[in-house]
Amino acid sequence: MNTTPALPDTRPPIDLASLAASIKAWGRSVGFQAVGIADVDLQDAERGLVEWLDAGCHGSMDYMARHGVRRARPAELIPGSVRVISARMDYLPDATPGADVLADGEKAFIARYALGRDYHKVLRQRLQRLATMIEQAIGPFGYRVFTDSAPVMEVELAKKAGLGWRGKHTLLLSREAGSYFFLGEIYIDVPLPVDEPAGEHCGTCTRCIEACPTGAIIAPYRLDARRCIAYLTIELKESIPDELRPLVGNRVYGCDDCQMACPWNAFARVSGEEDFKVRHGLDRATLIELFAWSEADFHARIAGSPIYRIGYERWLRNLAVGLGNAPTSEAVVRALRARADDPSPVVREHVEWALRCHGASVGW
Repeated sequence: MNTTPALPDTRPPIDLASLAASIKAWGRSVGFQAVGIADVDLQDAERGLVEWLDAGCHGSMDYMARHGVRRARPAELIPGSVRVISARMDYLPDATPGADVLADGEKAFIARYALGRDYHKVLRQRLQRLATMIEQAIGPFGYRVFTDSAPVMEVELAKKAGLGWRGKHTLLLSREAGSYFFLGEIYIDVPLPVDEPAGEHCGTCTRCIEACPTGAIIAPYRLDARRCIAYLTIELKESIPDELRPLVGNRVYGCDDCQMACPWNAFARVSGEEDFKVRHGLDRATLIELFAWSEADFHARIAGSPIYRIGYERWLRNLAVGLGNAPTSEAVVRALRARADDPSPVVREHVEWALRCHGASVGW
């Protein structure tokens, strides 16, 4: 990764239009389904970001406020940046988005993007390969690769790069691929021609807003993270608020409800990436089965997964909530009571809540 400060440009003239076309072809050759190029002007998006932060919609994600408007100023984040290469990689592991798992209260729903290996390494390696190909073609240039690794407004940049439009659920939407994909970026100091932003195609549809279990999409294009199940099960380190626990249902890591409701995901494509295929049967596992994992089991089976970042304690916390919302049975109560004296106060609190949901006490 080249992060050397920009030097006076002494490079020989480059056919920028031809280079841009080559970059898109090279991007597809390394595994991206689409590549676009954007400028670094995010002034319009900056206003919305400031309003969102001022309203506290970022919850306990303090880093969002700490980075502030820097997220909307690529040239300040990486001096010398004049363009952003935005790339899309599909991740859907199979053709069943998981509605059947959500409907089965005994099973654990995990967001489709997290069923395989961690996408960060996959995207970073492919972006680096693309940057290396550019360097081989034009010589050294200033760049930096990003995959959720810094304050980057990836949806806004992808929209400007023509990869899609921002849906009312705030995710990027593509007419060809729906929304089940990852985004990655390369900030560069080469003034490539930019792509035309994509038009918006949500129309009057509000299915994503209506589908949100917790009402986290408080208005079109506006998400209150404090109510979002992805935030509650992944980002939130403390207890999940009591009033939201029943709404979480059996979602133990993330939530895809808004995506499953979106008509554009009829065009979502199954990924051919081996790393994104389901591991350890996580697409069909039961809550009781996962709740029985020891910490050693968790580390052995979840290593290399996006889930690993929340750690064992939050994993058990989320599963306890799922079990509290599961159909009442002796097996569910027995599983919860087995962890009634867990070393973690957070886990114990959620286990006690779950037992109360089944009209059961902590003791045998």
